[in-house]
Amino acid sequence: MFRVAAPLLIALALGSCGPARNAFAPACPVPGLLKPLAELTRFRAGSQDLRDLIVRARIVDITGKCEPGDDKNTIVAHAQLVVDVTRGPAMEGQTYELPAFIAVTDGGTILDKAQLILPVEFKGNVDSTRVASKEVPMEIPISQQKSAAAYQIIGGFQLTQEEVAAWRRNNPK
Repeated sequence: MFRVAAPLLIALALGSCGPARNAFAPACPVPGLLKPLAELTRFRAGSQDLRDLIVRARIVDITGKCEPGDDKNTIVAHAQLVVDVTRGPAMEGQTYELPAFIAVTDGGTILDKAQLILPVEFKGNVDSTRVASKEVPMEIPISQQKSAAAYQIIGGFQLTQEEVAAWRRNNPK
């Protein structure tokens, strides 16, 4: 009897997963990275010598999902940064905190921005690691004329003016 009932129960359980019939997941904003803000190379103060490199990090992906908001005119995007990090010879200890942000933009206008600290831990003699930030919820207005796909979610590091200037020197157009 159990052999006959088990497949039926499994089919019923799986059939109840996911959105309702004829309902689709909401569109999500397009993820994007701004080149100067997607890379962080941090040295000891006043130095650009590789012996003084503390940490080098690069955002490799922005992941997430969207769900309906509290009303029909919003969706909530849950975004997360994925970062590759390499420890430099000047780094002291096994941990470092990366200053980062996730923002929703409409054209060139920032609608919502969340600043976060991304903790990184290097285990043992490992000099490189990949970390993911916590999920950040971002509420996005939508309408019949404008879906969430019309917006963009960007991520980056909070860089100092000196770090932006050094990136521009090392990456001429």
